[in-house]
Amino acid sequence: MTTDVSAVVARLGEDFLAQVYGRTYRHFSGEPRLLGGLLNWGDLNALLTHHRLEPPRLRLSAGGEALPQHVYTVPVTTRRSTVWHRLKPAELHRHLAGGATLVLDAIDELHPIVGDLAQALERHLHTGIQVNAYASWTPEQGFGVHWDDHDVLVLQLDGAKRWRIYGPTREAPLHRDTDIPEPPPNEPLAELVLNAGDMLYLPRGWWHAVAATEGVHSLHLTCGMQTTTGADLLQWLSEDLRRETIVRSDLPRFGTGEERADFVRSLGDLIMKEFENVELLDRYLTMRDATEGARLVPSLPYVEGVPPDPALSVHLVTVRARLYNDEEGNAVLTAGGEEWTFSPQAAPLLSLLVDGGRHRLDTLARTSGLRVGQVALLVSELVDGEVAAVERIG
Repeated sequence: MTTDVSAVVARLGEDFLAQVYGRTYRHFSGEPRLLGGLLNWGDLNALLTHHRLEPPRLRLSAGGEALPQHVYTVPVTTRRSTVWHRLKPAELHRHLAGGATLVLDAIDELHPIVGDLAQALERHLHTGIQVNAYASWTPEQGFGVHWDDHDVLVLQLDGAKRWRIYGPTREAPLHRDTDIPEPPPNEPLAELVLNAGDMLYLPRGWWHAVAATEGVHSLHLTCGMQTTTGADLLQWLSEDLRRETIVRSDLPRFGTGEERADFVRSLGDLIMKEFENVELLDRYLTMRDATEGARLVPSLPYVEGVPPDPALSVHLVTVRARLYNDEEGNAVLTAGGEEWTFSPQAAPLLSLLVDGGRHRLDTLARTSGLRVGQVALLVSELVDGEVAAVERIG
């Protein structure tokens, strides 16, 4: 069974960004086959078998607390005197059967299909995505009633999960905040069961409690969305304004009252001028896209550059790259915090890469009218900049 990750994104609907995102919860009913190809129990068993995963990335949680690692692992000392903790399957099973929840963070970095899902969501939402996996077997709550400091999209892969949703008690709470939300009300705003194939969107700050349905095990993914807030904009602006002398100047600690007032007034005028610019927000969001971190994808065995092999496939490992033309008509690519300027002839092939997908070198060459060797040199620059990767498919 396979899952088309673009179809998962399409299920959000045309009104999601304008009417739901960051505003309210939404339950998306589905069918088991729609999500079953993302991750199954065999996939999870294989990840636990073939990776040395340790807390906090892999952990068991019960009653809102992480269980000590030693109760389900055994330390193993290698001949080089390093220590790692090997899972004890029988103890793992015992604690899970007793009500613990298994959590595996950043599974999008371990499982390619889930990684594709994360990138599809990043492209659609223009924000960073981390996907965690949760597995539970009993109605015990692994985390109690709690709220998250980021929006989440939950995908129920197998079994069923009961959700009690209480709503927010503080608007847009942050991880670093001046106050904490008030406790939630006693009665939930909504109570629902996610069955295999269902999805649930929940904004940050919304109190909720989750437990497997009685007698039914549960496996689900939670796609956490990076926040981009007014605090982030202000922090960036304070760095950007270092170009101004008044911002770099010492505070007039020992100045006269008039000098101190003039300093504050000048600083305020500068900030107000920036906020009167209608392009300020667009400029900031463009910067965020251009500096979005790339996913880790080496290009072995091509450590000495990309060879002019027509059959090699290339793709960008960041989904929020920006492509535009400068005043001279050159093609400018910004991605992963770096910027490249290429001749106008390279624009068609760069546009293909920015739009996503994997493309053969000969396809890129035909698109741009360049030779395969020229395309290989261009791609080598992007690989060295850690925003592209090459591989041989088939």
